[in-house]
Amino acid sequence: MIRAAVLGGAGYIGGELLRLLVGHPKVELAAAVSSRLGGKRIDGVHPNLRGVTDLTFCSEEELGEYDVLFLASAHGSTMSLLPRLAGHAKTVIDLSGDFRLTDPAQYERYYGIEHTATDLLGDFVPGAPELAREALKSADRIAVPGCMANAAILALRPVAAEGLIEPDVTIDARTGSSGSGATAGSNNIHAERSGAMRVFAPAGHRHEAEIAQACGVRPTMTATGVEAVRGVQVLCRAQLRDGVDEAAVRRAYRKHYAGEPFVRVVAQRRGAYRLPEPKILAGSNFCDVGFAVREEPRQLLAVAALDNLVKGGAGNAVQSLNIRMGWPERLGLEFPGLHPV
Repeated sequence: MIRAAVLGGAGYIGGELLRLLVGHPKVELAAAVSSRLGGKRIDGVHPNLRGVTDLTFCSEEELGEYDVLFLASAHGSTMSLLPRLAGHAKTVIDLSGDFRLTDPAQYERYYGIEHTATDLLGDFVPGAPELAREALKSADRIAVPGCMANAAILALRPVAAEGLIEPDVTIDARTGSSGSGATAGSNNIHAERSGAMRVFAPAGHRHEAEIAQACGVRPTMTATGVEAVRGVQVLCRAQLRDGVDEAAVRRAYRKHYAGEPFVRVVAQRRGAYRLPEPKILAGSNFCDVGFAVREEPRQLLAVAALDNLVKGGAGNAVQSLNIRMGWPERLGLEFPGLHPV
């Protein structure tokens, strides 16, 4: 057993981490930090954990020593928190955006603030098992990708790596309301969100930088908020290179994901779920990837779907932890999702 602590445990991502860690057979959830709720039971904020744990939130000052520390804090805060928190655990897994990008200039461009811990950027390995599995086996600093970025990367990486597409790609991303976090503002109250399909990032979404860094493409991304609570779906359009047919695309996906425990290539030609759909992935750590090829013009539509709080966040973090500790990757992540929902 190892001991784990979660900073930012009152949020949606933090709560999902608590849920997964409480049920993990190799982890003792030893601490959950909240700056607002010190001394309060965690099941008061996360009622799905009633009867599962008696843990209460603690303050940052009450932290002790742990084997792993998860940082589910806000973008822009981790780079100032890490220097003083790093001594609490050998392994740190960050779920904010602060250490995802290797170029501080790109961070400033997309996040709008200067990076204040550039000396630590080189210490972090991407918390993306499908891309960085070998590096994760010995990593003590892990940065988990963003939810829409992870979906787009998993959709595009095989065809980009095999040289099947031109570098300019467009990405249409849709996300549920939980992606805005537990403290989202007035734009995300039910009266405003219900029935809406709101384009909240018409251009220049920060996940573009992550996708470009991981796949070597030039993405143009839009993001739309939809009425669902959980779920991300991305539609990625790219021009196929000369001579590339549907069979070559299918081979690329099967080659890259044949042994992956949490990426499923959806290749059905009919039925309601012939392309990836986040609805059936709620609560699971799976990412479903599928595609369609258009002959005229020669274009690929790559589609991926995942639960933004699990494979798009907390589940990816736990999967990375499993790799780091030498455990089976599916440990604590076996839930397959629900149907119907």
